Amino acid sequence: MPSEPSSVLIYVSEDLLGDALLKLPAISVLREAFPGCRVTWVAGGGPSVFNAQLAPLVEGMVDEVRDDLRVGRSWRDLLRRPLQGRRFEVIIDTQTIVRVTLALRRAPHRLFISAAAGFLLSDRRLPRGEKLSGNLRQRLLQLIRLASGRDIQPRYRLALPEGCRAAAAALLPDGPVYIGLAPGAGGRDKCWPLDRYLELGREQQTRGRTPVFFIGPAERDWVALIRARVPGALIPEAEAGTGVEAGPLLSLALAQRISVGVANDAGPGHIMAAAGAPLVSLFGRTSVEKFVEENDHRQVLRAADFGGDDVASIPIAAVAEAVEAQVRRLGQAP
Repeated sequence: MPSEPSSVLIYVSEDLLGDALLKLPAISVLREAFPGCRVTWVAGGGPSVFNAQLAPLVEGMVDEVRDDLRVGRSWRDLLRRPLQGRRFEVIIDTQTIVRVTLALRRAPHRLFISAAAGFLLSDRRLPRGEKLSGNLRQRLLQLIRLASGRDIQPRYRLALPEGCRAAAAALLPDGPVYIGLAPGAGGRDKCWPLDRYLELGREQQTRGRTPVFFIGPAERDWVALIRARVPGALIPEAEAGTGVEAGPLLSLALAQRISVGVANDAGPGHIMAAAGAPLVSLFGRTSVEKFVEENDHRQVLRAADFGGDDVASIPIAAVAEAVEAQVRRLGQAP
């Protein structure tokens, strides 16, 4: 472009917790990619966690977060200007539904970037020989790079509110080797059986480690069972008196204090990964490539590696062995 743009819009289909956490390192490059530019982040398919629980994490990186601004819901949307008729000099469309892209392209702009229909509707395409990544974070980085003309690598560091960090330190004091266990998921079909998490927790206790269960609102009915079956295990998000509300920010701070985590392919696992915890990730039918990068400090166990497509196909012995490998890598094995 002949001059630096003054406004850029990033359009995503949705901002659920897990996906949003994966996007954070890519979002962090926006200031360098578009210096002096007003950045507007729009989630079209519903509410965005960047407008709620994760708002502090994009402060200074994004100027405005809009959500539930559905574009292209029907072909009639192609007859009117989207986004209340606002003009954005650069629009980056990260989804690939052609009807949505056509509707979004009607917003006044100087440069429009979209991978929909093989970049057919985009003002720029990827360089010859470069393929669009299947990984959520890398795909967003590619589109930002294409729009800005700058090859900027993320230098993202998770910056959490001090109150969350202090509460996490009180709940998980220095000393023990904490093994994080996250048995929940948005869809129970993604869940490795709870009984195996409980057995793994007891097995870690025999090794002198402290199991820490990460429990979300949907798993509150598991708390009594965990306490009964794994006496001495910690469930910090179910504890009261920290002065900090339970939620993703506290979970992130807690995940920074564990040595190794074990999690399903779901939000709690993405929280552990975003916090930088060495992780054992358990995948059933879902795509590994979308959520895991090659340089991630995690070990992935796939159901397919054990002859099945259900996450329950993964045996507990394999998970326990993977935990040991991560602990040895950290030099914390007893």
